[in-house]
Amino acid sequence: MIEVERILRVDHAGEFGAINIYRSQLFVARYLYKDIVPKIEEMLSHEKKHFNTFDRILKSRNIRHCYALYFWAFGGATLGFLTALAGRNAIWVCTDSIESTVLHHLGWQLDFLSKNDVEVHEAVMSIKADEEEHQEFGQSHGSKSFIYKPIFWVVRKSTEFAIWLSTKL
Repeated sequence: MIEVERILRVDHAGEFGAINIYRSQLFVARYLYKDIVPKIEEMLSHEKKHFNTFDRILKSRNIRHCYALYFWAFGGATLGFLTALAGRNAIWVCTDSIESTVLHHLGWQLDFLSKNDVEVHEAVMSIKADEEEHQEFGQSHGSKSFIYKPIFWVVRKSTEFAIWLSTKL
């Protein structure tokens, strides 16, 4: 089914982008915010596991990856680096924004997949708890100050654009 393939490609690419966000944030945090390194490493390990879940399914079904995969890598690395340079609060605002956007996207997917593909539905369900945990942590540790609202908005719109683009490629 074409829609299931599209979902797999988008989720696979999104996890690749998340890996690159956390890698960049981790690089900066190792120098500037050593106290948050363990949390970023934990989140990075979750995203790697999620990526491998979707990668395995794509390969087992002979489905190509998203053509925008390297756009996600570059965009994720850039976003991660810039938010890390903006400060630890910006890292958590970025996490909150991305994960709230992703969770909204996963909600639609889960509804569709529950009726159309049990294996992929289970795969998406297997990542949902981690994504919720990341979002909650980001929300509780990110600043609610006015200065961070533009970061939240830019990250949200960037994530929405990347998801949209990946559905087309």
